[in-house]
Amino acid sequence: MNKNANLSKTNGNIWSGKKILVTGGGGFVGSHVLHLLQEKGVNYSQVLIPSSKTDDLRISANAERLVKQADIVLHLASDVGGISYSSTHQATQLRNCLLMDLNIFEAVSLSQVEKFVCISSAVAYPETAESPLKEADLFNGFPAKGGYGYGIAKRMSAAFSKAYHDEKGVKASVLLSTNAYGPGDSFDLKDGHVIPSLIKKCLTEKILNVWGDGTAVRDFIYVKDLANAIVLAAESEWISDPVNIGSGNGVQIKDLVEKIVSLTGFSGDVVFDSSKPSGQKTRVLDTTRARSVLNFSPNYSLEKGLAETITWYKEQQ
Repeated sequence: MNKNANLSKTNGNIWSGKKILVTGGGGFVGSHVLHLLQEKGVNYSQVLIPSSKTDDLRISANAERLVKQADIVLHLASDVGGISYSSTHQATQLRNCLLMDLNIFEAVSLSQVEKFVCISSAVAYPETAESPLKEADLFNGFPAKGGYGYGIAKRMSAAFSKAYHDEKGVKASVLLSTNAYGPGDSFDLKDGHVIPSLIKKCLTEKILNVWGDGTAVRDFIYVKDLANAIVLAAESEWISDPVNIGSGNGVQIKDLVEKIVSLTGFSGDVVFDSSKPSGQKTRVLDTTRARSVLNFSPNYSLEKGLAETITWYKEQQ
């Protein structure tokens, strides 16, 4: 890596004339990051978006070829899914995420990259960590069994960041994101996350079946806010330790259900299935560092984000 690359405090002009690699740029979060970059004046010709058919990032040569062309790397690509997918694809997620992340870190270490932002996940936190979850507790225990493979893999983003910095001078800003939702999300009932699944059920089914007893507390972030945090991280000086990105506010699942029922006009029965996994009871992120080092705080309330997401989903039907 170029040890003299400009990684000091910058501003929004860092994008001018730069080649920007956005792994996962064709996905849910990536599409919103691209939209925000366009608002900042980035031309489409500046952006490299890997194709899953020709640019499999699990193959090191592909990662090296793509990163070599870039001045800025926003690494968003991952093997993601809801609790149903994660609990039944532990090894698959572990392997896919580890290979992609390791290959990107290695490629960056061999390149002239000026900025590198890597997106990780709050699923990486230990099952026993107290809420609100603080960055200092990331390695103090094992992730929950239901998302163990994915959690361990995404925790390694922080390990890669430290190891590659200590040996090779790589400066990666790692963001630990909570559950993102919004337009463009997967509304697949089998493998999707909780919010899009609930919205789809409310709009297509007569009975709303909810996994768990509804008492779990979760932190959700609207995808446009997450995209903003990613861009802010690239525009800011290097952040040496992982940073939580979330709303910082918890909502009980039964209260979330009530909000979605109201916003969609659902009039059927709501059934909480306690035989299905609820996940951990309380998972809310401490966002103190995000406010401090990135000057980041969400612009969207949960209600506003849900309303926009529901409107978008209706428009696609």
